[in-house]
Amino acid sequence: MLELKTPQEVASMGVTGAFIAGLLDDLAQRAVPGVNLLDLEARARELIAERGAESCYWDYAPSFGRGPFRNVICLSVNDAVLHGLPHDYALVDGDLLTLDIAVSIDGWVADSARSLIVGTPRPEDEHLIEATERALDAGIAAARPGNRLGDISAAIGAVAERYGYPVNTEFGGHGLGRTMHEEPHVSNKGRAGRGLVLKPGLTLAIEPWFARTTDKIVYDPDGWTIRSADGSRTAHSEHTIAVTEGDPLILTASNHLAHRQA
Repeated sequence: MLELKTPQEVASMGVTGAFIAGLLDDLAQRAVPGVNLLDLEARARELIAERGAESCYWDYAPSFGRGPFRNVICLSVNDAVLHGLPHDYALVDGDLLTLDIAVSIDGWVADSARSLIVGTPRPEDEHLIEATERALDAGIAAARPGNRLGDISAAIGAVAERYGYPVNTEFGGHGLGRTMHEEPHVSNKGRAGRGLVLKPGLTLAIEPWFARTTDKIVYDPDGWTIRSADGSRTAHSEHTIAVTEGDPLILTASNHLAHRQA
């Protein structure tokens, strides 16, 4: 069921979004060579507990997982792109790490993801991350009242095509609000002018993710971690946004975003 939020409810989601932005900023600064993924998981738990927030991932048990999920953040490295299960792994120089988290505060959810390079960057990885960030920007820009859901998907797909990356449509963005996943599904590729008409109060997690050379995915034996089928590196960028009467409102904006747009 599609639920449009009131301005007050959107503001409540913004409180959660601001917390998530700060948490991702904190973890991004800690993601240096030698740091263990389990240390990042522990820090995320600490911050969530201090804030009195609730993890949306803990005990999450969808049909595709081998669950329930018993972590508070997804940490995906290199060819892993979604649902990366935190495990005993020390980051090394040049790793491409994706942080993805959703939490609830006072009953309102926000969801965000960020990819970054640990230590020394490789140009091809910077290019890949940039593509997901630009695709996210384009998808958000299309989230205006009177536009259609397909306009968001088409905007994302156009950026992927421009950068030369294939697009997987099995996993994409989604509605959210009182729960982590609500209607509608937001594909990362689609046709403009098609689908749901966007109205003020619609809140979405828009999340383009690309692999360098494939749109096919495989699952790890853990039943959660999703990787590119050919082992090519991956990146993922996500924000929670609200459709308003005017410009879309980014509820998970951070200093990272401000720096990128400067």
